[in-house]
Amino acid sequence: MTASAMPTSPALVDLAGPTPIHAPAERLKGRICLVTGATSGIGRATALMMASEGASAVIVTGRRQALGQSLAEYIERLGTDALFVAADVTQEADMARTIEKTMARFGRIDAVFNNAGFQERRAPLAEQTDDVYARVFDTNVRAVFYALRHEIPALLTSGGGTIVNNTSVSGVRNPNPGLALYGASKAATISLTRAAAMEYAPSGIRINAVAPGRVVTDMMLGSGIADMRTVAAGLPLRRMGHPEEVAAAVIWLMSDEASFVVGHVLSTDGGFLAG
Repeated sequence: MTASAMPTSPALVDLAGPTPIHAPAERLKGRICLVTGATSGIGRATALMMASEGASAVIVTGRRQALGQSLAEYIERLGTDALFVAADVTQEADMARTIEKTMARFGRIDAVFNNAGFQERRAPLAEQTDDVYARVFDTNVRAVFYALRHEIPALLTSGGGTIVNNTSVSGVRNPNPGLALYGASKAATISLTRAAAMEYAPSGIRINAVAPGRVVTDMMLGSGIADMRTVAAGLPLRRMGHPEEVAAAVIWLMSDEASFVVGHVLSTDGGFLAG
C-alpha cells in the first residue's frame, strides 16, 4: 500500500495539493504497533502507514467504534493483523484495558503513537470555562500521562521500544489567538515527553514527539478559520500539510534510522516555525 491508496478528500487536495507518494521501506518490519485516537486524520494515516511499513500488527483505539472497527478491518485486508479497542484516552481504565488486550493477544508492544487530542473553540482566554479547560488538559496532557504510565511497563517487558507523542507547533510558539488552552496543553505535553525520554532512554525506550503545523484534518477544518486558502498560501511551502506527511515523520522517529534520536520534537509544519 502506498499513500495514493488512501482516501483523499477534495478539501485536502485543494489546501495541500496532491498527496505525496513514498515507497514503503519496511521501517517497522515485524513490530507490534499501537495508535491512540486512530479513527481519523493523522492517527488513521499513521496506522495505515505502519501497516505499509511492515508492522506485524497495528492496534488502533478511539471512541468512534464504527470508524475504528472499519479501520482495523481495512488494515487486515492489506495483510496486517489488526485490533480495534474502543477507548476514551481520558479514562485510565480504558488505557489499561488497551494495553492488557494488546499484550494478551500479541505478547508485546514495540512502537506507540499517542495521537488523540482536543482543541477548544476559539475564544479569548478570559471567556473560557472550567469545563473547556478540563477537557483540553484531560485529553492533551492527562491522557498522555495515563498512556505513558501503562505503555512504558509494557515496553520494558518487551525489551524496549519507541513512543511518539503528538504535540503541536502551538506548544512551541502559540500562533493562534483564541486557543491559549490548546497551546498551553501542548507545551505541557512537550515537557512531559522530554522528561519521560530522559528517564527511560537508559532502559531502551526512545520517546520523542511530532509537532504538526497546519495539516488538513477534521480538527483543522473545524477550527473556525474563515479563509483556509489564505492561511495555506501564507506558509513557506504555500500549502498545508497532509496527514500522511506527519505520519511519515512518526514512522521515521520509530524506525532504526532514528536510533540516536531521543527527547526530540520534530516539527512537521511546512516551515511555519522557521518563518
